[in-house]
Amino acid sequence: MKTVDHVMEIENLGNTQCFSEQNRNRLLVTMKERVLPEGSHLFWEGDFADKLYFVKQGRIKLTKSTDEGKELILYMYHPGDMVGQADPFFSNNHSFSAEVLEDSVVGVIEHKDLELLICQHCDFAIDFMKWMGIHHRITQTKFRDLMMYGKPGALTSTLIRLGNTYGQHQEDDTILINKKITHTDLSNMIGATRESVNRMLSDLRKKDAIEYAGGMIVIKDLPMLQEICHCELCPNEICRI
Repeated sequence: MKTVDHVMEIENLGNTQCFSEQNRNRLLVTMKERVLPEGSHLFWEGDFADKLYFVKQGRIKLTKSTDEGKELILYMYHPGDMVGQADPFFSNNHSFSAEVLEDSVVGVIEHKDLELLICQHCDFAIDFMKWMGIHHRITQTKFRDLMMYGKPGALTSTLIRLGNTYGQHQEDDTILINKKITHTDLSNMIGATRESVNRMLSDLRKKDAIEYAGGMIVIKDLPMLQEICHCELCPNEICRI
C-alpha cells in the first residue's frame, strides 16, 4: 500500500484543524506509522486506552454495541482526524470499538509522548485543549440529535451531517451525498430499525426533501431537514458524521 509521509500536508485536516501547522508537524514526527487492512480493528471496547491515533489514509468508524448485539455508529473518521479517548491522562479503557472501513494508514501517538509535547510547548497544549473541546462538542450535538427530537430529527440531522462530510453541491442547488450509504448504515447511526428508516426516508421523498441518484442520496430541501431536527447551524467541523 502507498503510505503517506510524516511531513506531508494532509488535504483534509479533519478534527485537527485547530492545530497550527507547527504543532501538527510536532504530532506527525512523534507518530509511529501502522498499516491496517479493511475489516481489522484499531482497538476494541474495553481495551486499555494508552494511545491516540491520527488517520493519514482510509476511514475508521467508532461503534458501540448494545447488550442485544446491535451496533450504534457514533463517529466516522477520515484523513486528518485524530481518534481516541479525549481524556488521555487518566488510566481508563476504551468505551467504543474502532473498525477499519478500508485499507488505512494511521499514526500511533503514545500518551507519554503526547504528555511530553504538552509539557514542552505551551502553544501545543492550547491547541490540544481546542481539539478536546471540538471532540466534546461533536459528542454533545450528536446525543442531542438522538435524544431531543425523535427518530425523524436524528435521521434528518444525520443526513445534514453526511451532506457536510461527503456533499457535492450541484448546479440546481441540491447536495449529492457522494458516498453510498445503506439503510442499515443509517439505522445504525441513529439507533433505529431499518424498517423505520425506510419509512422515514420514503416520507422525506414524498415531501420532495430528498431523492436518489445512482444509489446515492440527494438533499433537495436542506431548510426542511434543518427545521425537522431544529438545526442550530453548527459549523461544519462540528456538524459532521
